[in-house]
Amino acid sequence: MRINLPNQITLGRLVLAIIFFGLLARYDHRTPSPGLLDVCLVLFIIAAATDALDGYLARRQNQVTSLGRVLDPFVDKVLICGVFVFFASGRFFDAAGRNAAGIQAWMVVLILGRELLVTGLRGFSESQGQSYAAAFSGKLKMFLQSITAGVILFVVARADGGIPAQPWLGIQTGLVWATVVVTTLSMVQYLIRSKHILAEASRP
Repeated sequence: MRINLPNQITLGRLVLAIIFFGLLARYDHRTPSPGLLDVCLVLFIIAAATDALDGYLARRQNQVTSLGRVLDPFVDKVLICGVFVFFASGRFFDAAGRNAAGIQAWMVVLILGRELLVTGLRGFSESQGQSYAAAFSGKLKMFLQSITAGVILFVVARADGGIPAQPWLGIQTGLVWATVVVTTLSMVQYLIRSKHILAEASRP
């Protein structure tokens, strides 16, 4: 089976994500490695930025496929959920127990929960023959999460290199909380949008 160009780009993003996580797994904030984080940042930017490219080419060239509709959001979720899981892990804690990424475990649970909920709602809706396209809040959420993750990698790398991170630390904190708010609002919007689906599912 020949895989079209948009799906090749999506698969390339998945490969980049795997390499990115492999490198990020070697990072430990207690033994600073600014160069390693800079490489991770470049890989993350490429993987996140090409998210719009595969979808654009698929629509422009009329090459939207079932594989692409499944694979593209899957890669998005792997990349975003994965990087925030790493941010909340011990690899981003210093010797004093402070998390350099500013990410708490409950924030990651919120992000993962939102993705699982929307995936479940979308799967049920499409199994009933109803379209379930991405809402604007979902696209905004993805964009903000990507910006936040990139800024965290940048700020922590600067701190590792002994470069003063101000005022980036304030921007990082603001983006983290904006991500939490937008992710929550996006989840609420999808729940409201899916009221009829939930009502049908609860009928005997």
